[in-house]
Amino acid sequence: MENYYNQYIVVVMFIALGILLPVVALTLGKALRPNKPTEPKQSTYESGNEPVGEGQIRFNIRYYVFALMFVIFDVETVFLYPWAVAYNKLGLFVLLEMFVFTVMLLVGLLYAWKKKVLKWI
Repeated sequence: MENYYNQYIVVVMFIALGILLPVVALTLGKALRPNKPTEPKQSTYESGNEPVGEGQIRFNIRYYVFALMFVIFDVETVFLYPWAVAYNKLGLFVLLEMFVFTVMLLVGLLYAWKKKVLKWI
């Protein structure tokens, strides 16, 4: 029974450290840094240029769709790389699982292609 409570003590310690360390670091940083606000420091900064116009503009939704497609297929490579490295240790079952995963992504790509999502014009 004592070992059971020790496991909870470790979890509570990690939670306490996860809360305490950032609070202490931010508090120390605020106490130690210089605070000399001036007009230029408090103005809006956009790549060295003075901000002109409104902050919200309309943009073409295709940029968002292309970015989303890139993220989807980029995440696919993140999953495929560890599988390729450990292929010899994993066996046939994981090969079939990775085949199913790749087929599902290809079906999604074909669906996007058929709906003309990837067409720029």
